[in-house]
Amino acid sequence: MSDKKPADALKKPKEYSEMKQALAHYVTRENGTERAYTGEYYDFDEPGIYVDLYDGKPLFLSSDKFFSSCGWPAFSKPVRGSVSEKTDLSYGMIRTEVRSLGSDAHLGHVFRDGPAQSGGLRYCINSAALRFVPLEDMEKEGYGEYIPLIRQNNCKNIQQTDKILTKMM
Repeated sequence: MSDKKPADALKKPKEYSEMKQALAHYVTRENGTERAYTGEYYDFDEPGIYVDLYDGKPLFLSSDKFFSSCGWPAFSKPVRGSVSEKTDLSYGMIRTEVRSLGSDAHLGHVFRDGPAQSGGLRYCINSAALRFVPLEDMEKEGYGEYIPLIRQNNCKNIQQTDKILTKMM
């Protein structure tokens, strides 16, 4: 067994925070992309809401998140009126870029290979462009109006969501 630890584990909390901020800036303001399978929310499955890093506006609900094996968090749809889409011709490809409507932050791209039963779209989003608010904190952080949508749509974590909602009442 090796005593070696991942490089990030050896960094002081402040250094790690600075690295995280630098990555967020690169992704959101320089239209960058975090490395596949490395994002904080790629393999994350908790009930709550994903919001814009800059203005805190709701972007995606956990109940619209699905596993797609693409290497980034994938959602079937954004919160209504939260994102804009534009043609992206970078890297010799034709893609549709997804940006936050409020802060104009680059979030990722949308593809037409998502689950058919959810509309057929896959919003492939960089974790570094998001902040997650857990279900139990949504009311106090001002996102209470979205709780029923998560509860209504959340089939995969319905028991966990019920427990959290029961504690909140």
